[in-house]
Amino acid sequence: MPANLTPIYLEAERRFKTAKTTEEKIAALEEMMATIPRHKGTEKMQAELKRRLSKLRAEASRRPPSRAGLIHRVDKEGIGQVALVGPPNSGKSLLVRKLTHAQPEVADYPFTTRVPLPGMMPFEDVQVQLVDLPPVHPDFPESWLYQIIRNADAVLLVVDLSDPDLLEDLETTLGQVANAKVQLNLGEVPNTPGWMRKRTLLVANKIDISGTPEDLQILRDLYGERFELTRVSAETGEGLEGLRQTVFEMLDVIRVYTKAPGKKLELVAPYVLKRGSHLIDLAAHVHHDFLAQLKYARLWREGRFEGQMVNRDHVLEDKDVVELHR
Repeated sequence: MPANLTPIYLEAERRFKTAKTTEEKIAALEEMMATIPRHKGTEKMQAELKRRLSKLRAEASRRPPSRAGLIHRVDKEGIGQVALVGPPNSGKSLLVRKLTHAQPEVADYPFTTRVPLPGMMPFEDVQVQLVDLPPVHPDFPESWLYQIIRNADAVLLVVDLSDPDLLEDLETTLGQVANAKVQLNLGEVPNTPGWMRKRTLLVANKIDISGTPEDLQILRDLYGERFELTRVSAETGEGLEGLRQTVFEMLDVIRVYTKAPGKKLELVAPYVLKRGSHLIDLAAHVHHDFLAQLKYARLWREGRFEGQMVNRDHVLEDKDVVELHR
């Protein structure tokens, strides 16, 4: 089975081969792990990447911190990792507090957050990892911050609607991220090695503060073509349930449930696959034997299928129920 490696993976592999420090090698391997296609054809490659990454991390843990400071990493958990990016005091930490069980420090002064803090956001029967990050600002020039953004599956770009310098601060943030060769959402990506695009949601925070409708309209006028925009209040909770749904959709994944023949369906512990996955992709996740031994499957989909037989190439959708037969 061909590996079908993506350009992003190949670029990370190039950076790994040219890396001169352990930290650079770890960062490149983490990106390779995050972007390698997950199927039987890459199982040996995934195992080798994990072995190399484990060896380098063990080596790094035995060495004292460099004079340039600590290197922070966040291992992915849940169905996807979403980085919260924004100017100082935009409300990222409070959002993480309200959406997860994490307890980042929240204060009214800038640069309260100095290290990444992950938290798990429940959404129905799955969890998404949110990562609270220090402000993206020239006064915080830590390279590891931008590596976490590069490794994330998606980005929440959080801004403060009550900020009198809203537009200037937002442009500063976008400029800093662009300096790290990351293009947030739409826009031309330079045709040079190392650039990547991240799916991004623009989160207009602090809608509970009076006098913000005009600022919201300005944001829509200036950035509406580049970003999908949602309005929330981390303080009051307004808009947060809708934000959970949107974050899930950003990850571009589906949940598929399996049932054993003749057994009652229990909608728990779904398999999470990339949107557009086929039945055979599910079979490979359930057990490698199904790749060769799958005879047929039955599919239940609300309002459309009630146990209909489908073939190996059938495209699955979110919340499908599948009964595999071999």
